[in-house]
Order: sequence, then C-alpha cells, then structure tokens
Amino acid sequence: MLYGHEVILNELAQGLRPTAEGVEWFEGHSEDDQRKVLHALVLFCHQARACEDDVPESIARSGIRPTHTPAVMLAKWRFGMPDLPAHELGKSFRLLVALFGIADTRRRTLRCAGGCGHEWHNLPNPPADRT
Repeated sequence: MLYGHEVILNELAQGLRPTAEGVEWFEGHSEDDQRKVLHALVLFCHQARACEDDVPESIARSGIRPTHTPAVMLAKWRFGMPDLPAHELGKSFRLLVALFGIADTRRRTLRCAGGCGHEWHNLPNPPADRT
C-alpha cells in the first residue's frame, strides 16, 4: 500500500498530475515536511535508476536555471537538496520531480513495458475534479 505522498509523487512522475498542482501541494506543507518529501524524492530517483545523463533534461524540464543551487548540485551528482535553505526547497522539488519522471519513464519503458506488479506503476487515473 502506498502512502498519500508516494501516490502524489508517482502521479507527478508519470504525468498523471500537473506539475503546477504538485508544486502547490508541496508548498502547502511545513518546511520540515517539505524536507521529508525531498528526502523521499531522492530515494525514488535512486530506486528508478536515475543517472547523470538525465541531469540536463531534468534541469530543462524543471524550469529552474542551471545556475540555481539545486541544479548545480545535481550537475555534480550531489543529492543534499533536503538540507538546503528553505528558499531553495521549491526549486529542489521541481528538479527532483523532473529527474524522477525521466528515470521512472525509462524504467517503465525498459523493464515494465509488458506489465508489472509495481503498485506505483499501476495507479488509477486521478479524478478530474480533485482539489
């Protein structure tokens, strides 16, 4: 069984939930909870087998500048985003969601194309009227 935040993060990675909605959800959390979400995202990126070749596309998809601290860290393959100052957490979230989406898409295409038992790859489409 997936926890609520795990469902949301996987919906974002799979394009089942708009990024803007995910950012709004993330920003609605306390700073401590935002850091916990970022920690989960780092783990999900590793589990999905993100690689350094994914970095340029994830920076481009995230909409943050390559000179922003989270992008510079990721370009050096460092994942300490949960420890950054509070004003960097939103950028870190967008960047890690993009990285997770790229890696998870590749994993679903290469390893799970014929179907799989991963609960997170078999999410129902979210209702159109959710808030």
